[in-house]
Amino acid sequence: MLNLTQRLILGCAILAGLVVWLGILAHKPLAGAGYDGLVDMLAIAAVAIAMATVAAVLVPLRALARDARRIAQGDLEHRTDQTGRDSFGTIAAEMNRIAVRLRDLRESDAGRRQMEFQLSDAVLQSIFEPIIVTDAKGHLLKVNQAATELLGAAAGDRMALNNTPGGEKILSAIRDAVSLQKAVATEDEAALLPMRFGDNERSFRLRTTPMRDSEGRLLGTVTTLEDVTFLQNTDRFKTQFISVASRKLRDPLLQLRRGLYALGKGFAGELTSLQAELVAAASDESQKLDDLMGDLIEVAEIDTGKREMKLENLRPITILREAVDRYADPACEKKVHIELKAFADLAAIRADRRAARSIFDNLLTNALRFTQPGGEILIAAEEIKNSVQFTVRDTGRGIEAERLNAIFDRFNASSEAGTGMGLALVRRLVESMGGQIAVESRLGHGTTFRFTLPVAAVNEIRHPVEVG
Repeated sequence: MLNLTQRLILGCAILAGLVVWLGILAHKPLAGAGYDGLVDMLAIAAVAIAMATVAAVLVPLRALARDARRIAQGDLEHRTDQTGRDSFGTIAAEMNRIAVRLRDLRESDAGRRQMEFQLSDAVLQSIFEPIIVTDAKGHLLKVNQAATELLGAAAGDRMALNNTPGGEKILSAIRDAVSLQKAVATEDEAALLPMRFGDNERSFRLRTTPMRDSEGRLLGTVTTLEDVTFLQNTDRFKTQFISVASRKLRDPLLQLRRGLYALGKGFAGELTSLQAELVAAASDESQKLDDLMGDLIEVAEIDTGKREMKLENLRPITILREAVDRYADPACEKKVHIELKAFADLAAIRADRRAARSIFDNLLTNALRFTQPGGEILIAAEEIKNSVQFTVRDTGRGIEAERLNAIFDRFNASSEAGTGMGLALVRRLVESMGGQIAVESRLGHGTTFRFTLPVAAVNEIRHPVEVG
C-alpha cells in the first residue's frame, strides 16, 4: 500500500513520462492514421491517470473531514474507518485517539462535577444552622434540612416564605444583599428574628452574604440563620447582674466621694500640698467611676426595658444651646472653640430630654478629650425629610479604620474614650427614640458623629363651625 507522498510522486512521474513520450512521438516521422490514434490514446491515459491520482488524494481527505466534523460537533463515539500505514491511516488513527481522550475527559469532568455537587450538597445538609441559597436575582435555589425544619415547606417557596412569620425579614435581607452586593446582617437585639416553636420562642441572627465568581461577578447569596437564644439569655443575665452590682456599689461610692469632698474642702483640717493633690486625684477617679456606674445602669435599663422614654416636643436649638453652655467652661480652659450652627426655627423633635442631654454629654466629652488646644468642635442640626439630623464634629486625632466597626459596642476593648460604655449608651438612646447614628473618621483628620431624631407630629387643630 502506497502512502500519500508515494502516490503523489508516482502520479507526477507517470504524467512527466507521458509528456516526454508525447514530445518524442510528435517529432518522429510516423505515417498513417495510426499515429493520431496513438496520440489520442496516450492523452486519454494521461488524463485518466491524473484523475485517479487526484481521486486517491481527495476522497480520503473528504472522508477524514467528515469524520473530524462529527467529532467536533460532540459525537465522541464516532470513529473514522480509514486504515493503512500511509499518512491517511496515521491521521485517522490520531483522530480516533483524540476522540477517545476527549470522551474520557468529558466523562471525568462530568463525574467530577457530579461528585463536587454531591459533596457541596452534603456539606450544606450537614450544617446545623439553617441555610438558604439564592441566585443573583434572589430566586431560591437550595435550602438545607435545618432550614426546612425551621421554616417548613415555605423554605423553598418565595411566595410562601413571604407570608411566613420572619420570612419578610429574610427576603428583605436577600434583596439588600443583591442590590447592595455586600453582606447584610442583623446584629442588634431589636433586629433579631423571633421564631416560636410550641411554647418556646427562639431568636435568630440573620446574615446574608453575596457569592461571587473568580472575576467578581455576582452568582447569588447565602443566608444563614444563627440561633442566638442561649447567647441572648446569657447576655440578659449579665445585664441584670451588672445593673444590680452597679446599684449596690453606688452607695459606698457615694460615701467615698463625700469623704473626699470633705477632705478637699478642709473640713477635717488643713492639707499639705501633696495631700491636697492626692485627694483631688482620688476625687477625679471616683467621678469617673460614678460615671461608669451611671452608664452601666442606664444601658442595663434600656436593654431590659426598664428605661421608659418620656417623649416630649423639644426645640433642637434649645438642646444645642444648653449643650454648648454646659461645655463652654471646659472648652475655654482647653482653648478649644465650640461653634453652634443651626437655624432657630428648626422643627421640634419628639425625644426624651434626659436622653438627649446624655447623648450630647457623651459626644462632647469625647470630642473635647481628643481635640488639641487650638482645635474646633462643631455642633449643628438640620432637617432631613421627617427627621432632624444632629452633627458633632471635632478636629481631633481621629479614629483608626479597624476600630470604627466596633466603636458602639459595649466594653469596647479598643476604645480610648473613657469607659467604652458611653458610645454604646449613645447608640441605644438614639435607637430607642426612633433615630439612627453613624460615625465618620480618618486618623489625623478628626471625627464626625451624626444622628437623627424624628420630627414631632404636627397636631391639626380643628375649630368648630356654627351652622345656622
